Amino acid sequence: MRVYQLLLTAVVLGAWEILGRVGVIDTFFFSLPSAIGVAVWEWITTGFIFPHLWITLQEALYAFLIGTALGLVLGFWLARVRFLERLFEPFVQMFNALPRVVLAPIFLLWFGLGIESKVAFGVTLVFFIVFFNVLQGVKSVDKVLLDNARMLGATERHLIQHVVLPSALTWIFSSLHISVGFAIVGAVVGEYLGAAAGVGYVIAQAQGVFDTEGVFAGMFILMIVVLFVDLGVNRLERYLLRWRPVPGA
Repeated sequence: MRVYQLLLTAVVLGAWEILGRVGVIDTFFFSLPSAIGVAVWEWITTGFIFPHLWITLQEALYAFLIGTALGLVLGFWLARVRFLERLFEPFVQMFNALPRVVLAPIFLLWFGLGIESKVAFGVTLVFFIVFFNVLQGVKSVDKVLLDNARMLGATERHLIQHVVLPSALTWIFSSLHISVGFAIVGAVVGEYLGAAAGVGYVIAQAQGVFDTEGVFAGMFILMIVVLFVDLGVNRLERYLLRWRPVPGA
């Protein structure tokens, strides 16, 4: 499968390069892959991109950790206490319906151009993804399994540790795969709207001078970073869910 994926990538990039060189694609709006590769190579060899990338990764990491923690705690809490779920449901739905882009300027006013405003914006993206997945995952735990565990003398702590959490892990990791990308999106969008450093800031500066290679180079670097982070999440998921039967085994 990896070979097929690499072949597909090579075909797409090769077609893009050829169509750009023969004039079918306007290279002013869509830079050639070779030109983007040169820009990425220059950024890496000169070390230009690393300070900006480090800032973006810090913002994304803080947003991911805080948003995930809040989503896990509140998702578990509301799923286990039906009264609280019904009480907070309309408020959660209203806040989730708010356009996130509208919140970014508000966070810039509240927290300034530093890392805090980007983290706050990223948390709003990550939290609801994790929260709704955890809520649904905990609520979907087999009631018969819970009743059997209670009859065997399991306490609430034992139920959460040995029944609820393992059963909901698939839902949790599904949300984490999405949240990783959204945490980086939150950091980059926040930097794009107002910052003094970061990959989003670099992309905004490149766009301001019509540097298409710089814009695509920043996007390419972000895609590679998200790919490696997602691979790490996949490995962690396989380790924690190693008790699951392998399909077809």
